[in-house]
Amino acid sequence: MTATADREIVISRLISAPPEVVFEAFTEVRHLSRWWGPEGFSTTTRAFEFRVGGEWDFVMHGPDGTDYREWISWTEIIPPERIALRHGEFRDDPNAFESVVTFAPDGEATRIEMRTVFPTVELRDEAVEKYHAIEGGQQTLDNLAAYVSGIV
Repeated sequence: MTATADREIVISRLISAPPEVVFEAFTEVRHLSRWWGPEGFSTTTRAFEFRVGGEWDFVMHGPDGTDYREWISWTEIIPPERIALRHGEFRDDPNAFESVVTFAPDGEATRIEMRTVFPTVELRDEAVEKYHAIEGGQQTLDNLAAYVSGIV
């Protein structure tokens, strides 16, 4: 057990495409807006610059009409193996969380893993209970898998 286990959410999925294709779908705005988010959500990008220190400023539109302002800044990029990022509602959000996404070859497929660490146990629990972060994360990776299957 890691020192952060009580603040973590780990979600993984096998995707039937090579890591280079999955990585591209995860890192190019022309792809992201077509699959990002849980079932029923859509995404509008306001700004996007994929580089260490770059930002993705976007709005997720919920199926009930609620808009969720989101912000991501990339802290590490190792194509096509790993991305580390900080994700909050806005720049300098004190409740922002850290995520590491890995893309590992598994035969002709890719094992993608999203490991997210929240600043506190309470914020992790709120994400799970109020925002259904585990189910939403699984649905997001399902959307990615479906999208990638159409571009391979």
